[in-house]
Amino acid sequence: MTTFVDRVELHVAAGNGGHGCASVHREKFKPLGGPDGGNGGRGGDVILTVDQSVTTLLDYHHSPHRKATNGKPGEGGNRSGKDGQDLVLPVPDGTVVLDKAGNVLADLVGHGTSYVAAQGGRGGLGNAALASARRKAPGFALLGEPGDLRDVVLELKTVADVALVGYPSAGKSSLISVLSAAKPKIADYPFTTLVPNLGVVTAGSTVYTIADVPGLIPGASQGKGLGLEFLRHVERCSVLVHVLDTATLESDRDPVSDLDVIEEELRQYGGLDNRPRLVVLNKIDVPDGKDLADMVRPDLEARGYRVFEVSAVAHTGLRELSFALADLVAQARAARPKEEATRIVIRPKAVDDTGFTVTREEAGGELVFRVRGEKPERWVRQTDFNNDEAVGYLADRLNRLGVEDALMKAGARSGDAVAIGPEDNAVVFDWEPTVTAGAEMLGRRGEDHRFEAPRPAAQRRRDRDAQRDEAEREFDGFEPF
Repeated sequence: MTTFVDRVELHVAAGNGGHGCASVHREKFKPLGGPDGGNGGRGGDVILTVDQSVTTLLDYHHSPHRKATNGKPGEGGNRSGKDGQDLVLPVPDGTVVLDKAGNVLADLVGHGTSYVAAQGGRGGLGNAALASARRKAPGFALLGEPGDLRDVVLELKTVADVALVGYPSAGKSSLISVLSAAKPKIADYPFTTLVPNLGVVTAGSTVYTIADVPGLIPGASQGKGLGLEFLRHVERCSVLVHVLDTATLESDRDPVSDLDVIEEELRQYGGLDNRPRLVVLNKIDVPDGKDLADMVRPDLEARGYRVFEVSAVAHTGLRELSFALADLVAQARAARPKEEATRIVIRPKAVDDTGFTVTREEAGGELVFRVRGEKPERWVRQTDFNNDEAVGYLADRLNRLGVEDALMKAGARSGDAVAIGPEDNAVVFDWEPTVTAGAEMLGRRGEDHRFEAPRPAAQRRRDRDAQRDEAEREFDGFEPF
């Protein structure tokens, strides 16, 4: 059963905003006390946060779909709906967030670092918030906005000070098991290690972490073996240690050629040229291994490498190696820029952007004028199209924004198709220029005289009102004998 996962595709859905409430205050002797509908609550965000206690992405491998809660709708009596609860997803230190195209969205390093993967929808305004001097008692409220739906890819890059690299069965797992308290799987066949192993080493006053990267082979940087799966775990390590096998049974291999092959793979992978390197000649407890180590050591030192002869089985040469690694790690830490206290900088996204565009398009042989812009698209999402007054309010807002003037300049005529929003999710209507806009055009609550679409229930009410008015006029003109 898989216990380590370092790459997953996560499908996140933020919460939807709650709808606003259309309500009128009523009490004894005061049947129409004004609008008192509350606003809807904000939808919850989906937030990725680094948690040091999490070391794998296994939970998201089994449950890749995550959703935050929705905001509650507003209520009468000026009661706003409750905000949706944010969904906080813990991820390991060193997690990289990418989109489906492979673009990096966030690099989460350091405990508590967070990234909002999906933004919750804004709650709709109630009719109390929509009241104005011209529209004293709105018969509508705004709808809550839907939350973001996103697909992101999470990749884990191990955060360690030292990385052990080398061929399969070179003794990396054995070395990390004796240098630290880590207990990796050890066996006498290649590719025993299928996941990176981490261990903590104490050398004097220096404490550092060491990672055992699964064995590399020629072509690893192009995806052969386990190369591409785990080469990225080397990126964050400060020191690279080449573990070379001096007791290999393969006749076409030797420590120097192994080193050249691994260095070539690291070079092709890129970004690792500036890392300090050490060479460990392992398995000197084997007689032939000790002889081979003595032969190749001068050649390796001539290339500028510091060479250590060790035996993980016999625990030979480990103390010198651990202190040498501690010295390199201390130098790397000292060379890093001094970390300053994290400053929380809030950069809210502007919501008052008045920019929009109007373009002429051909769709199925029909001319369509498409309106794109943050404000028009948000207003369309917030509009209840079953309420004429709400649609009239949308028309007024678009007119004040300048959309109608832009449509006229673009050549739109009465009856032309106008689409607001992207092609796959747009609201399309036949455009009629607004002649008059304001409270003087409003009729009953929830109705707008500018919209003459047949509504049987509304028409029946109008007919009954007309009959009652006619009967009252006839009764007023009746003279008794």
